[in-house]
Amino acid sequence: MATPLTDQEKRKQISVRGIAGLGDVGEIMRSFNRHLHFTLVKDRNVATPRDYYFALAHTVRDHLVGRWIRTQQYYYEKDPKRVYYLSLEFYMGRTLQNTMINLGLQNACDEAIYQLGLDMEELEEIEEDAGLGNGGLGRLAACFLDSMATLGLAAYGYGIRYEFGIFNQKIRSGWQAEEADDWLRYGNPWEKARPEFMLPVHFYGRVERTESEVKWVDTQVVLAMPYDTPVPGYRNNTVNTMRLWSAKAPNDFKLQDFNVGDYIEAVLDRNLAENISRVLYPNDNFFEGKELRLKQEYFVVAATLQDIIRRFKSSKFGCRDPVRTSFDTFPDKVAIQLNDTHPALAIPELMRILVDIEKLDWDKAWDITRRTCAYTNHTVLPEALERWPVFLFEQLLPRHLLIIYEINQRHLKRIAAMFPDDTDRLRRMSLIEEGDPKRINMAHLCVVGSHAVNGVAQIHSDIVKSTVFKDFHEVEPEKFQNKTNGITPRRWLLLCNPGLTDIIVERIGEDFLTDLYQLKEILQFVDDEAFIRDVAKVKQENKLKFASFLQDQTQVKVNPESIFDVQVKRIHEYKRQLLSCLHAVMLYNRIKLEPNRDFVPRTVMIGGKAAPGYHMAKLIIKLITSVGHVINNDPAVGDKLKVIFLENYKVSLAERVIPAADLSEQISTAGTEASGTGNMKFMLNGALTIGTMDGATVEMAEEAGEENLFIFGMRVDDVEEMDKKGYNAREYYERLPELKLAVDQIQSGFFSPTQPELFKDLINMLMNHDRFKVFADFEAYIACQERVSELYKNPKEWTKMVIRNIAASGKFSSDRTISQYAREIWGVEPSDVKIPPPNEPPSESSN
Repeated sequence: MATPLTDQEKRKQISVRGIAGLGDVGEIMRSFNRHLHFTLVKDRNVATPRDYYFALAHTVRDHLVGRWIRTQQYYYEKDPKRVYYLSLEFYMGRTLQNTMINLGLQNACDEAIYQLGLDMEELEEIEEDAGLGNGGLGRLAACFLDSMATLGLAAYGYGIRYEFGIFNQKIRSGWQAEEADDWLRYGNPWEKARPEFMLPVHFYGRVERTESEVKWVDTQVVLAMPYDTPVPGYRNNTVNTMRLWSAKAPNDFKLQDFNVGDYIEAVLDRNLAENISRVLYPNDNFFEGKELRLKQEYFVVAATLQDIIRRFKSSKFGCRDPVRTSFDTFPDKVAIQLNDTHPALAIPELMRILVDIEKLDWDKAWDITRRTCAYTNHTVLPEALERWPVFLFEQLLPRHLLIIYEINQRHLKRIAAMFPDDTDRLRRMSLIEEGDPKRINMAHLCVVGSHAVNGVAQIHSDIVKSTVFKDFHEVEPEKFQNKTNGITPRRWLLLCNPGLTDIIVERIGEDFLTDLYQLKEILQFVDDEAFIRDVAKVKQENKLKFASFLQDQTQVKVNPESIFDVQVKRIHEYKRQLLSCLHAVMLYNRIKLEPNRDFVPRTVMIGGKAAPGYHMAKLIIKLITSVGHVINNDPAVGDKLKVIFLENYKVSLAERVIPAADLSEQISTAGTEASGTGNMKFMLNGALTIGTMDGATVEMAEEAGEENLFIFGMRVDDVEEMDKKGYNAREYYERLPELKLAVDQIQSGFFSPTQPELFKDLINMLMNHDRFKVFADFEAYIACQERVSELYKNPKEWTKMVIRNIAASGKFSSDRTISQYAREIWGVEPSDVKIPPPNEPPSESSN
């Protein structure tokens, strides 16, 4: 059971977590017991810990509901421009603690649960992660929703309510195995089904042309059922909505196709329609052109646009009758942000609605569409860019194919007028790529159909302009922008690292939680012995806590005095987990060679999921686990070195490991990582970065000073230079004895004695066709890691560098990112208006 806080601890926590009034505590206990009784139909004799979690979740949700309704009323009264964030992924993680924090209820709930004789941490552990995303792109969407609510924007997240999110990763005999993530098995207390807003979505069919109009007929209909989840801002009483669509078969689905006797078969066939929202595709930075995926992409877009237009037309609370009949003001009232190309079909779908249904002429419709839509690019890796075969569109979305052809024809006509006789440019800029099969380039569709295109870190936005969209940038340079990603400090500091939050609040107050730039105020304490001691102590406590968690989970005892060297992200060749793995092998060989030498102990932790069909990524996991098995069981190594694969990395595990990390590995080949947001979380939580000049790490080095990060390896120019002259892995292998030894050990089966050939594909890739040039950066990486160990021997200097990093992390708040999107893309102004809470009458300012 949780031990009660001392008076001093309570005083420290009051400022950030809200004062728990006795009335609040009593009210929460009453509400908890009421939900246990009436909602869950249990009493304390038969209730399980899960019942207690649900009772608490419903109690907290009660505090959201009044604010949620009032926020929506306020938007209808004020009629602001609304922002629609369209994403196929929202990687939300857990909701309970985040909601308590944002509503200022945490202290009161802690006290109430304690008085009820229950353990808050145990209850929080019961909640399933909402894992509706693969990694960075989906977690970014979640941070953005938090910031949009905190900044008082009338914003909505729209996506799919996947029945099964990102798979649960199990490590069996060192290999990744996937298990379905049945996150809805026990129900989800945070969502509210809205069957009254169910909408039809059409597929297949054919196109009929008459003199006056074009019709899409004989379609199959699937219904989109919305589920709403509240998104609370931080202490401002704003509660926005994330609306996720679930696919439902209509009642007559397929029934008319069957004879009377086949009623059972027809009902069973409903699954075909409902499969659309069944499962999240577990691919990160990889395009898989499956028909079901295209259905998902159109499904979310078609349902969302109907909803957007309904809201635009009525714009009175509770009113279903159209108030607006003209679309002239549509771009002034609606902003649609496409999170990568997955929702690209919003462009032809909006055109279809405006031209076919609302009867606008093409030019007018096109002007409205372009002014409404904006596109965020998330990757420059060619295998990640979506290129859909035309034949799939012909079957599934025949009307949209014609619209895309028309968009392309007009676009190419314009380009041809600007660059007469440049047929090569027309081919490069076309939305349709000739070939077998013919394909639609979704990124080109997004660029042509949007008024703004942005990358997600300065270096990435520059690469986008100079390579992927070079031709488009030459034609419309004003369209291209940069919006460096950010993370929400509420989840990624206040929630996951209360110890660090408290010592910062003690020095500079708590306003930094909504204005992260204020963290630079802690620079004045960089030489303050007490502050240095406090920061080091918090880190040590976090490490001890994580070490004990690891021992429970893995049965490996790690040395809490060692450097916690962490790389957690999707497993992908470009992220170069292999570099970290080779380093661990090299350290192992050094310890074996000189067992008595003074050695700075390390715990190397690598975590992340591999796409189920990505052979090389799965082999990388097997290598890490095999290397770990040998090193962790070698008595000569003792507690000097451990290699741990963190199984089933997800949001709730990130919240544990990030505050405990000393060293954050951001070692992608320069020019391949769009931004990275894990790097920002580590920086904010007091880990030092070892990294290449890639993604947002470049800007982290600008903010903190390059001398406060461990930067190594080739820059983008060096990589381009090497691509020109050719990369020869063997040359490094022959020249670097420690690298050669490590590679030979892996190749000979030293780490896989029962299967000596196990890693031959991996070695073959490294030696003969490594696109990401692992060996080219090896020497610089090792030298840089030696600097890390050297500094770690001086705890005071290490901690001072940590403080400088935390102080410099203000730029990387998603509040800053969203303010820039709002002002520079969406044309809206963030607001600090505090909507009155439900127990107070609306103030004059909010009328």
